[in-house]
Amino acid sequence: KDLRLGIISRNSRASIERAFKNFGKVSPADFDVILARDDTVNPKPDPEGILQAARSLNIEVDQTIIVGDFIFDIQAGKAAGAVTVFLDNHLDNHKGAANEPVPCDYRIPDLDALKKIVRMALPLPAGKFPNDLLEQFFDRFSFEDPSILIHPGVGEDTAAVDVVKEEVLVLKSDPITFATDAIGQYAVLVNANDIATAGAKPRWLLTTLLFPCESTGAEILQTMQELQDICRKWDITLCGGHTEITDAVTRPVIIGMLTGTVLKKNLVDKRNIQTGDQVLLTKAIAVEGTAIIAREFGGRLKRLGMIETDIETCKQFLSQLSILKEAEIAAKVDGVSAMHDITEGGLATALNEMSVAGRHRIKVDMNRIPIFPQTEKISHLMGIDPMGLIGSGSLLICCRKSDTDRLIKQIQDAGINVACIGEVTESGQGIEAERSGRPAPWPCFEVDEITRLFE
Repeated sequence: KDLRLGIISRNSRASIERAFKNFGKVSPADFDVILARDDTVNPKPDPEGILQAARSLNIEVDQTIIVGDFIFDIQAGKAAGAVTVFLDNHLDNHKGAANEPVPCDYRIPDLDALKKIVRMALPLPAGKFPNDLLEQFFDRFSFEDPSILIHPGVGEDTAAVDVVKEEVLVLKSDPITFATDAIGQYAVLVNANDIATAGAKPRWLLTTLLFPCESTGAEILQTMQELQDICRKWDITLCGGHTEITDAVTRPVIIGMLTGTVLKKNLVDKRNIQTGDQVLLTKAIAVEGTAIIAREFGGRLKRLGMIETDIETCKQFLSQLSILKEAEIAAKVDGVSAMHDITEGGLATALNEMSVAGRHRIKVDMNRIPIFPQTEKISHLMGIDPMGLIGSGSLLICCRKSDTDRLIKQIQDAGINVACIGEVTESGQGIEAERSGRPAPWPCFEVDEITRLFE
């Protein structure tokens, strides 16, 4: 595979060369670097020796794999920032026996097992994700949803779902193109949020995963694992899809297709909006955009003067991307006429979309629109308008005035902030905004504000 190899030893160079005489097919010439105790100030096991070896090989330490049969080897590798593989020779406890926990990334019984680990770290060729790696992923999971008749597997081109007991299927498809960090979480929740706005329960997810060339098996399987974990958290079944490495993308892209179910009488349809309905907004605007910017552009924010604790707070906004809880509460209130998830284009676009779908104009008090102070700071530093910033995690709800107070209390009792920001007016479409009692322009964005940061 044309990989660089090295040896780090606490022995002298002379004893290493003598040891090589025991091998007929390998010699010191087969290694790019050999660090004996003669060659380093900090002999094995020490993280500085591993860093010295990485420098000698001209590679980053996080791109190296340290293989050792001593627990101290693994501790040194971890401290240096390398990937660690513990070779379990089933020897005594001071070497990390089978019953002793070793803080390693991988544990193998023999060196032959190292081949699979190395393969996972190598860039994959363009084309479909290799079947043998796909099989490893499928072997990790059980598909317990009894409605899944054909579940994911090598050679399976489709998934089959038994829907005989369902009254209405709600369908949704959405891509994730901005985020690379925690992309699986975005992919599941962005689609699940939209399903929930129809009053439906998200059930079955299909994903198309597109990865740029030079992606590794480990990176791709990590994304698959994240998708599976998030699906399980929200009781969604990941029931199939397609994975490909392609030069058509420069960063990972996930296209999700999610199906949900709801009784016909409980379907929430925006065409039920009426004059006088109150317009509510949960949490605050630009929750998703704030999390993405903090995770993707943390270094730039720090250079612009944002303190580390605020950046970390914004990164944790990722935990607020779901609107499933408040949507479930709202779906049970008879007076709820419409729900809408805020995605690309932010609140400015989402409220206008709700007006168009509901065939009614909406009056908004801009002073009532909640925004986190960290979002305001990020927007100022990056020169973007939070009103046009991608905002999954916030739910727009239209509700009959007589039921609004009860709905607000139920959402607040669930620990979720909610504010009344406006009211539905006459038939038609469009937004009438005011600020401090005076007419104000309602912003319009051709593309989401975050796209300017990725240009």
